[in-house]
Amino acid sequence: MADPPSLRLLILGGTTEAAGLSRLLVDQAWLAPILSLAGRTRAPVLPPIPSRIGGFGGAEGLAAYLGATPIDVLIDATHPFAARISANAEIACAAVGVPRLVLQRPGWTAGPGDNWRMVASVADAAEALGAAPRRVFLTIGRQDLLPFQAAAHHRYLIRSVDAPDAALLPPHAEIITGRGPFDEAAERALLHDIDVLVTKNSGGDDAKLRAARALGLPVILVERPAAPMGERVATPAEALIWLRAHAETLAAARGA
Repeated sequence: MADPPSLRLLILGGTTEAAGLSRLLVDQAWLAPILSLAGRTRAPVLPPIPSRIGGFGGAEGLAAYLGATPIDVLIDATHPFAARISANAEIACAAVGVPRLVLQRPGWTAGPGDNWRMVASVADAAEALGAAPRRVFLTIGRQDLLPFQAAAHHRYLIRSVDAPDAALLPPHAEIITGRGPFDEAAERALLHDIDVLVTKNSGGDDAKLRAARALGLPVILVERPAAPMGERVATPAEALIWLRAHAETLAAARGA
């Protein structure tokens, strides 16, 4: 009979990094991973490991899940702007004594030729568009569009993975759906009649920012919320190294 997995792992996912880590874990007999998705994307692309979709019921619900499953370690590989989920993970792991690692890609930094204006919130980004009508490319996610209804004198091209709720849309909005990564040449073509790009400092693939730089377009960039506390890595490969170390520690403790 094969030995049971030495490490039971919960990945809070929804990002490219979570998907990349999940692919690395396929056929790793020493691991029993579960990928958890919040369920905000209507047709998520699921990697070939066990998965669950839906919330836990806040920090208390997540703590109960960690204890009942049970889970040995948790990796928070959620979106950099998923601050509430990360806060719940921090509280839940502390409550039940489950080690936690944050897997989060670095944010973008401006380089030569970039014309960026940093703002603290999506509402600030809408205000920063100004009084003169502009053609705006919005890539901020379908759930954060409401503040732009107050800037109805602009015309918007909005891209998201799923089509947004019509009640959230500003007037004069055109919708396109798409899932990255995107090609820089295609992004340049998309931006040819755009006056300003509005996006979040999510990090990762930056084809639209390279295209904006090449075209001399200004960018309004929403800053990230405060990063989660605790150990962190930037890549799936680094997360796998961390997991191996924890598996060895746990195996030694169980054999003691």
